[in-house]
Amino acid sequence: TVPAFWDWLDAANARGVVFSIQRVRDELLVQEDELTEWVRHRGSAFFLHPDARTVAALAGVSAWASAQPRFREAAVATFLDAADYYVVAHASAHGLIVVTHEAPAPAAEKSIKIPDACLALNVAYVTPFAMLRDQGARFVLNT
Repeated sequence: TVPAFWDWLDAANARGVVFSIQRVRDELLVQEDELTEWVRHRGSAFFLHPDARTVAALAGVSAWASAQPRFREAAVATFLDAADYYVVAHASAHGLIVVTHEAPAPAAEKSIKIPDACLALNVAYVTPFAMLRDQGARFVLNT
């Protein structure tokens, strides 16, 4: 683990730069590890609840996913049941940037990747490393 990263997330959240959504929190609380403990200590300031704009955007994300002939029915169902669906909708509704380790997979049939949904719906996305670089994050070791 990198404790400074988690501290940076808290500080960035306090500045209104970084946050997640309730649906991600719900998925993370299913497991039992250090991340689960960290998540338990973060409230609605970090994990936002869906608002009316996000709920409205869900329809557009769902329509896009359902209209894609390349994805198997199970892939669409899995996507629409997961936090990824809500992340893309929230970002779409609010003009935000999604942060993900996933890479586009335009030939995929078995799963819908966040970047593919973002590209199709004109939602910006970056890797965590790009976010940290763009935000000027520094993790300095004391020697």
